[in-house]
Amino acid sequence: MNINDLYTPCLIVDKKKLLNNLRQMSDRAEKLGVMLRPHVKTNKSVPIALLSNGGAVGPITVSTLREAEYFADAGFKDIIYAVSMVPSKLDRVKDLLDREVDLKIIIDNVDVAKAIIEYGEKFHRIIKVMIEIDVDMHRAGLSPNAPEVIEIAKILDAGKGAELVGVLTHAGESYDCETEADLIKAAENEHTSIVRAAENIRGAGIKCDVVSCGSTPTATYAADLTGVTELRAGVYVFQDAFQAGRGSCSNNDIALSVLCTVISHKTNQNRIITDAGGMALSKDQSTRGTDFDCGYGIVCDLDGNILDNLIVTGANQEHGLITTKDGSDFYFDAFPIGTHLRILPNHSCMTAAAYDHYNVVDGEQEIIETWQRCNGW
Repeated sequence: MNINDLYTPCLIVDKKKLLNNLRQMSDRAEKLGVMLRPHVKTNKSVPIALLSNGGAVGPITVSTLREAEYFADAGFKDIIYAVSMVPSKLDRVKDLLDREVDLKIIIDNVDVAKAIIEYGEKFHRIIKVMIEIDVDMHRAGLSPNAPEVIEIAKILDAGKGAELVGVLTHAGESYDCETEADLIKAAENEHTSIVRAAENIRGAGIKCDVVSCGSTPTATYAADLTGVTELRAGVYVFQDAFQAGRGSCSNNDIALSVLCTVISHKTNQNRIITDAGGMALSKDQSTRGTDFDCGYGIVCDLDGNILDNLIVTGANQEHGLITTKDGSDFYFDAFPIGTHLRILPNHSCMTAAAYDHYNVVDGEQEIIETWQRCNGW
């Protein structure tokens, strides 16, 4: 099947670019002397997760329990669920443990730690727990030196229904860094902060084996990860316009695109309309306000070649609005109604979330494979 035969909008994955992205991150982890634990929240697809682990099942990170269940069905056993646990979700955790999944959950709350122990004791399970550390005031987690870190560690160490296995962080503020120097600094702050948290726990006489950090920007710019045991990253598999703008890759490395069709000419408004709107592209405008702002995505021709003077300026629910960047007259004859275009996303994770499968090409227009993905929570 050819790309032109696909019903639009739909997802296209360029396998050559994907494999190159996977190889580069694998090489980074090897150079830094840490295990790579891919975060599958971006792709949510077994074939891609297998490729990320050299063709075999391996350690992964998930962002939903639905992902954990989906990947467990495919034989993945070593899984970190990297979103704060609440007691109401522990039944699904137990179900995964009963399937012999080596599941680790994360917390940042004393009362939740106590509830997990109580649950584990009640059902005769030992639930593996990691303490989430906040290294940059971005999201959830405790500061490395917060007394609650040691308090939670002691509670878990004393209880019979849970086990402390380590600490975990995500340097989310790295996404706000504008220069290479800032990214290097963010990566080193992530490194030193998570190691300090682990050392504080060990200093209290409690074992802390796993020290887990990572994001695509900090993984790309980290210079030293001494004391860290594993590196997590997710968007690197596809990359996107934001990562390219921040220097984690180039636009030509972006492996994911949305195939769309020109459905209308608005000659009085100097623009064309496609069938890829906010639902197909997402309304994530992470490049807004930067010097690499690309609206709702980078416009390409059917072969994936970037059309430099075009920009997706608007995204209604099912309409994508494309015009010229410099305000020059739109050359409508070059894009008759029915023309197929490809849009490289601002944020691959958000864009891919609207779809249930990927159409895979290998640098050409022929579809060589179809890869399913999971959705939901």
